[in-house]
Amino acid sequence: MSFQAYLDTIEDKTGRTPRELLTEAQSRGFGPDTKVGDILAWLKDDYDLGRGHGMAMVHVITKGPTIDAKFVGADSVHRDESDTLWLDGKATKPA
Repeated sequence: MSFQAYLDTIEDKTGRTPRELLTEAQSRGFGPDTKVGDILAWLKDDYDLGRGHGMAMVHVITKGPTIDAKFVGADSVHRDESDTLWLDGKATKPA
């Protein structure tokens, strides 16, 4: 599953875009120095997200929307199309 697919599924599960969740996380004081377990606990408690989907949001919250280029392209395990994740929702994603 691609990194972007995880984020798209998070939107389906929570009804919130990754950007909305990022904004909420920041309002709670979560950022680059936040412990992974704290973010995962919040996502589990408030949105019933499991570890895999939670870790996708942990990356966005602690490192931003850019992923390593090794995860981009047809030969990558995750096969993302870009090294920049789309956070503003599936309906607004450029074609």
